[in-house]
Amino acid sequence: MAGNRSFKEYVKSRFYNELYLATEDFVEDNIDNLDLRLRNVHRVGEVSLADMEIKFVSINDLPGMKIGFDVVVEGEIEVSEGDYHYDEFNQCFQWFSLSCTGDLAHNLDDFKITFVSVYNQKDKIDNPLSDALVPYIRSENLDAIANDFLRKYYPEALKTPMAIDPKKLAEDMGLKVELKNITKDYSIFGQIYFHDSEAEFYDSNKEEWVKTLIKARTIIVDPEGYFLRNLGMVNNTIVHECVHWDKHRKAFELERLYNESATKISCKTTGGIKDDERDATGWMEWQANSLTPRIQMPLAMFKTKAFEFIKQYRREMDTDEMIDVMEPVIDALSQFFGVSRLAAKIRMIDAGYEEAIGTFTYIDGRYVKPHRFKKGALEKNQTFSISAQDAAIQAATNPAFISLTNDGSYQYVDAHFVLNHPKYITRDIFGHTALTDYARTHMEECCLVFDLSVRTGIETRYHTECFLNRDETSTIRFDTVYGKGYQYATPEKKKQLLAEELAENARIYNELPNGYTACLKMVREWKGVTYEELAERTLMNERTIRRIVNGEKQGSLNSLILICLGLHLPPEISYHIIEKSPYSLNYTNESHIFYNFVLKYKYADTMDEIRDFLQEIGAEPL
Repeated sequence: MAGNRSFKEYVKSRFYNELYLATEDFVEDNIDNLDLRLRNVHRVGEVSLADMEIKFVSINDLPGMKIGFDVVVEGEIEVSEGDYHYDEFNQCFQWFSLSCTGDLAHNLDDFKITFVSVYNQKDKIDNPLSDALVPYIRSENLDAIANDFLRKYYPEALKTPMAIDPKKLAEDMGLKVELKNITKDYSIFGQIYFHDSEAEFYDSNKEEWVKTLIKARTIIVDPEGYFLRNLGMVNNTIVHECVHWDKHRKAFELERLYNESATKISCKTTGGIKDDERDATGWMEWQANSLTPRIQMPLAMFKTKAFEFIKQYRREMDTDEMIDVMEPVIDALSQFFGVSRLAAKIRMIDAGYEEAIGTFTYIDGRYVKPHRFKKGALEKNQTFSISAQDAAIQAATNPAFISLTNDGSYQYVDAHFVLNHPKYITRDIFGHTALTDYARTHMEECCLVFDLSVRTGIETRYHTECFLNRDETSTIRFDTVYGKGYQYATPEKKKQLLAEELAENARIYNELPNGYTACLKMVREWKGVTYEELAERTLMNERTIRRIVNGEKQGSLNSLILICLGLHLPPEISYHIIEKSPYSLNYTNESHIFYNFVLKYKYADTMDEIRDFLQEIGAEPL
């Protein structure tokens, strides 16, 4: 896909006239129902719509390729004086909601406005889509959505544990699977075609690119996946493309409205979408990546089979320790469900078996024995295991690490820094230093924690899997740092890490003038944000922002909040500006309560994230 398309902008460019006329008719027919708040007019005369601005579009996912969408507009209404003794008129503003429908399968040629009303912010959307027509899916709802998918296409998998046949799934969805070399370097394992297309594929026998007609509803899988990875990877690829078909056809059709030549989604081997790294496509790939293993291993059935294997291997290995059987259980689940070892490992963690985190780890090409730790001891991007190279770098360059380990209180054993005490360190039968069994089952008690970051080539939303993917076949490289985050630092370290930032904020706060416009001018210069950048972030008119900051225009509470959020100001500075302005937050107003929340707890977020948050919780949009 070639762009992060906006449905709002498409509606604005194509249907503005129809929306304007419908709003104009509604204004003329419903004068008595409008909240015009007249000041100068004594008796209402002529009421007319002078201008209109589309503020946002809320989209509802309907069956098939249909969508319902509410276009929220702000109308500029002119009211003339009806009493001939006066020559007055008022300019008023009113928000309206226009309910519309259309079918993406027909390029929205059947667009229809079904209802017009005064905007009510409490109206809710049943199945909301983003502005790019991507479904809103929360992490906590992934298993439920995967189960809904299976009920629709593969219901037997919810009744008894089984491996899903990806080709049967595709056929039941009306899709066809074909094997073809896609690229010369095998960087793309799967593609799904939404429309007929003449596509190019690399013919490894002829060593040349060949054009081929591919029909819509076709999934192409590179057969090299069987050799370069494993059967689990191929199965995952097919199911992954099935998820794209089920969840993302509408987003793709929006792309088609902008770009008629678009025909397919290509998925890279690293977990991203080929040719696009923008937000909408990133979320589509995150959704497909997250839903696929949950479809292949529905949680209830997975837990049933995992429990069976745990009982079996405990009996066969004559042990009660979960960590002793975790690796063979994961391998057995991988084979049973036809998925990769990594997918089965992650699903075990989803099922509540945190012991799986410490399994199948290879550092410096060496196998690290399984280990476990207290629940919640590690964040998703943290580890107890560090390579010798990274350990040497930390020992040479990281003052906090040096200070903690320089006295010999910690030893580097089996890729871990562990307290130098007989309770935790022993020698194996070959005389090699090793962790005691107690240490391997109580890692949080004796080992240092390190923050991981992916060094090369992986999208952020794929990181969760990457951090767990430290097996012998992994090509992913990490940077490993001690004390990068606050959570495992000492109180002294916390104070040190925060001191500089807090001191700078305090300095600016103490220098703030009493006039709110002077404050705005000062903090804009402090943050180094141009008026153009601020206008782009806030979606406010650049001239309006300049006039507010320069004291030529009073602005509004909403505009001040937008400017503060657009500048990512610390809460105490934002509150100072608002307190010195003619406005204040009204905590009996539900929207104002959430404005206060984002000023205090989400000021570092992007404006898009803040707007999405406010829309999701039903606050009046800024």
